[in-house]
Amino acid sequence: MVRLILGNIEPGTSDDEVQEFLVKYGFPAYDEIVHMDGEGSRPAVTLTFNSLDPGALRILQSRIHGLFWKNRKVAASVLMDHFI
Repeated sequence: MVRLILGNIEPGTSDDEVQEFLVKYGFPAYDEIVHMDGEGSRPAVTLTFNSLDPGALRILQSRIHGLFWKNRKVAASVLMDHFI
């Protein structure tokens, strides 16, 4: 399981809009989405991909990090869960 944080998205962006954006750049469907509104100026979502390996997600992440989408420059970061 790997997760992607997609930050600085436009407030009110729907799950469907996030999915359409990601599919446009070659991402598979995510398994879970969690919205993080924060104080509202730079909302983010955390997306969980259960069947994607970290290397593949890093390649895909590089396609969208820094892109302008809906009048904002999005930031994409890969997180991994480490189990001991």
